[in-house]
Amino acid sequence: MLIDTHIHLDAAEFDGSRDSVLIDARAAGVGAFVVPAVDRESFHRVTALAAANRDIYPALGIHPLFTAAATQDDLEVLEHELGRTKCVAVGEIGLDHFVEEADREQQLRFFVAQLCIAQRFQLPVILHLRRAQDAVLKQLRQHAVCGGIAHAFNGSRQQADAFIKLGFKLGFGGAMSFEGSQRIRRLATELPLDSIVLETDAPDMAPAWGQGRSNVPANIARYARILAELRGLPVEEVIRVTGANARTALPGLGASSATP
Repeated sequence: MLIDTHIHLDAAEFDGSRDSVLIDARAAGVGAFVVPAVDRESFHRVTALAAANRDIYPALGIHPLFTAAATQDDLEVLEHELGRTKCVAVGEIGLDHFVEEADREQQLRFFVAQLCIAQRFQLPVILHLRRAQDAVLKQLRQHAVCGGIAHAFNGSRQQADAFIKLGFKLGFGGAMSFEGSQRIRRLATELPLDSIVLETDAPDMAPAWGQGRSNVPANIARYARILAELRGLPVEEVIRVTGANARTALPGLGASSATP
């Protein structure tokens, strides 16, 4: 069974098509969807989706690009919601050094605060680390958490090994579909298979065949086939191992998302 470890099903792009998008994904073999929040306003949307769908698993957190407008009160609300909602992770949290005008000090304050929250709740984290792998690693070494997923990993082999050593799985998705993405495809081929999870980041990060359109979770079935082809493995093996990896990274997925 396929597990999409990162999908923003609450996004406005899915308004009006959410039910059909889920139907198509389930028909493609997707059996679990991890939906991370990005800000306080999305907490309710994410938890409501999970309450209405047994195969949707929520994560709550404040995305680094949403920290500019965030307040201490938002962190208190996050703790309150984590205390009353069964979440699989704190996320999406981290650092983004791609957007030059972003307030990096504010990002860092909220990242550290949320790592401490994850520690208190003994939850894994779902990491955003665009152009910030080393900075994220530095904070993880200072504020150890119980692993999680490095979402949309696009770093070096050395950085990959560092995340793995800290107990993280690495998220791979649509970038593998581009033949020009040589580093991503090489990492997907050479990293231990037990370090990889699959994700779409839908509606963002559209694959090569979907440029100009919103990404959808059904695409993860093709991502599994691409990964299998890159590694010379049966797709069934890739689905089995990456699914097990997701449940290791996010124990809250549990047996309910295991292949019968």
